[in-house]
Amino acid sequence: MVANHARPKESKGRIAALERYWGGRKLSEVSGRTCRDYAKKRGSAAAARRELEELRAAINHHRREGLCSQVVEVVLPAKGGSRERWLTRSEAARLLWAAYSYREVQKGVETDKRSRRHIARFILVALYTGTRAAAICGACFEPGKDRGWIDLDRGVFYRRGEGVRETKKRTPPIRIPDRLLAHLRRWKARGIAINFAVEFGGEPVTRITKAFNSSAREAGLNAAYHAEDHLPAGKRTARRDVTPHVLRHTAVTWAMQNRADPEEADGYFGMTAETRRRVYQHHHPDFQAGVAAAVTRSPAAQLPHRNDRDKRGRDAPKSAVVAELHQGDRQ
Repeated sequence: MVANHARPKESKGRIAALERYWGGRKLSEVSGRTCRDYAKKRGSAAAARRELEELRAAINHHRREGLCSQVVEVVLPAKGGSRERWLTRSEAARLLWAAYSYREVQKGVETDKRSRRHIARFILVALYTGTRAAAICGACFEPGKDRGWIDLDRGVFYRRGEGVRETKKRTPPIRIPDRLLAHLRRWKARGIAINFAVEFGGEPVTRITKAFNSSAREAGLNAAYHAEDHLPAGKRTARRDVTPHVLRHTAVTWAMQNRADPEEADGYFGMTAETRRRVYQHHHPDFQAGVAAAVTRSPAAQLPHRNDRDKRGRDAPKSAVVAELHQGDRQ
C-alpha cells in the first residue's frame, strides 16, 4: 500500500514509528487512553497526529476489506494552528539569489561548481505556481502516466500524471504565468533542464530539503532556528519557519494581495474555499471592506425602522381611546 502513497519514504518512516509502540498490541487496545499515551511518548504532537492518521487509515482499510466489523476510533492530538509565514518579495529575492549564486566549497576552497541552481529553478516554479514540492520535482516536459508534466507549447502545467489518483491535496492543471513560461522554455532550449523542470545531472530531484535549508540560512532566514545550532537536536526550542512549503503560502498570499479572484485562486492553487477563507482571505485588499465601510458610515437621514412604524400603527387606536377618555374627564 505504501507504494501508492505520494511520498512512500515518509509513509514508511511513520509506519516504523507506529510499529515501535503498537507492534505488540491488539486492535482492541486502540483507545483514547493508548492514543494519548502514544502522543505523550512521541514528544511531538504534530508528528504523533500525522502518524495516528496513518494508523486510522490502516484500521479503516482493514474494516472495509471485511477483516473486522467493529468501528475503532483513533483519537488524535489537537490540530496545530495554520502556518502563517510567507515571504516578502525582498526575502524571496534573497533566497533566490542565495541558491543561484552558491558555489560549492571543496577542501575549504570555493570552486566554480554551481550546485544549487536547481534549487533556484525550484523556487521560481514554486513562487509562480504555488505548487507543492513533490509535484514540482516530478514534473517533466513530456506526458507521463505516473508524474505531472509541463506543456511548453500550450503553457499548461499538468500537475498530476494520468495514472495518479487525486487526493485531498488537489493538483489541478493550471495555466503557467508568462514570465515563468519564458524561463522554462529558455531552460529547455539551453539544455539547463533537459527532461525535468527541476533536475540535477539530467535526473529528477526527489528531495530538495537539505539544499533549500542551506540556501535559506545563507539568505538570512530561519535566524532563530540557526541561533540554536550549538544545541543538540532534542534541545532546540525554535523551528525552521521558512521551508519549501512556505513558498506555496507565499504564492497564495501574493495572489490575494494583488486582488486575485477568490474562486479562480481556489482552482489555481488546488485549495478549498474554506481553507482560503480561513488562511488567506484577510490578505485581499477588499477583505470585509463592505462591512468595515458600513460600520463607520454616517447616514444622512435615518428612516424609522419598520418595527417602529408597526408599533405606532398598533398603538393608534389605543391612543384615540385614551384621548377620548381624558376629554370626558375634562367635561
